[in-house]
Amino acid sequence: MKFLKTLLKWILILFGLLIITLYVFDYDYIIKAVRTIYAKGHTTSYLSDYKVFDNRTINKGTTQPWNFHKDYNTVKETEVLTNLNNDKGTVAYLIIKNDSIWFENYYDGYNKNSKSNSFSMAKSMISAMLGKAIMEGKIKSLDQLVSDFYPEFKEGLADKLTVGDLSSMASGLNWDENYYSPLSIMTRAYFYDDLEKMMLGVKVTEDPGQSYKYLSGNTQLLGMVIEKATSVKLSDYLSNSFWRPLGAENEAFWQLDSEESGLEKTYCCVASNARDFARFGKLYKQYGKWNGKQLLDSAFIAKSITPRFAASPEYGYGWWLAKHNNKDIFYMRGHLGQMVIVIPQDDVIIVRLGHRIEIPKDMSKDPHSPNFYTYIDEAYKMLAASKPK
Repeated sequence: MKFLKTLLKWILILFGLLIITLYVFDYDYIIKAVRTIYAKGHTTSYLSDYKVFDNRTINKGTTQPWNFHKDYNTVKETEVLTNLNNDKGTVAYLIIKNDSIWFENYYDGYNKNSKSNSFSMAKSMISAMLGKAIMEGKIKSLDQLVSDFYPEFKEGLADKLTVGDLSSMASGLNWDENYYSPLSIMTRAYFYDDLEKMMLGVKVTEDPGQSYKYLSGNTQLLGMVIEKATSVKLSDYLSNSFWRPLGAENEAFWQLDSEESGLEKTYCCVASNARDFARFGKLYKQYGKWNGKQLLDSAFIAKSITPRFAASPEYGYGWWLAKHNNKDIFYMRGHLGQMVIVIPQDDVIIVRLGHRIEIPKDMSKDPHSPNFYTYIDEAYKMLAASKPK
């Protein structure tokens, strides 16, 4: 009994020393990671994790419900699609044809109003907010220097860094885009309680504007620039610029780094639903026009959905790009397979939200998940099945 008491005492002492060490060396974010993610059985962030973080509300305005196609849900999922949805934990799958919902299905207890984490689909929203700030004259152009807003970036290579470099993933930031290591800066950003302080300590170690490299830190810094340029909280700016004008059916939430006065995690983490996420796809498909009003400059959108670098045709400014079956495609994309896929040629938008996805085997050869192609192919098979013979 004495031995057990002594053992317990030393375990508590060691645990206390570990906690103190984490705080001393600024790794106390790991405690939050354990409490919110790892202790719940997850190895990374998950769809409903917004419930365990601080959030700011993205308010809606007057709702503009989607139209329903005359053939709404008259065609069943293909067997391939059903198997894929079951295997990868899909929670929502929508096909929108000619701006009308043609097919929708929900799984795992989710419905049309259920919120789930956008993850990096928020990067496309931040890019739209950048376009809006430029349109309003709050930011001069894609070529405006980040150092105009944050003098911390005036030294060395950092003084060349532009807002366009951030949006197009060409910053040269020293950043480790690792979602599963608890010690990576990516993981730190997800749990850290002062993102601005963290981002102002990140260095530019490669010449900006020369090549593409996907880094979430780019979008976090871009969000900070937008907030400073507009003097409006990012959730409010998103609400006023898009959520309300686009007629979102539900309010949304945006995860913060700390309490209500904190900063939005601008590289990710808008909690919303498939129908409302799809509105951004429709807005870009229509080159910024919504109900007769130009919400975004069409030239900005054209640039956003065009590759900046010939060597990296998969990315524009905040949007992923692909070509499949001779069709040009642009899409929003997030961790674990969140997607809003836009195929303008056929006036089709496909939304997929879910728990996991097959990771590309070789990103240098094909940066798009094999599942991405399947979600498209099976949607077209379903659309073809409804056409008159």
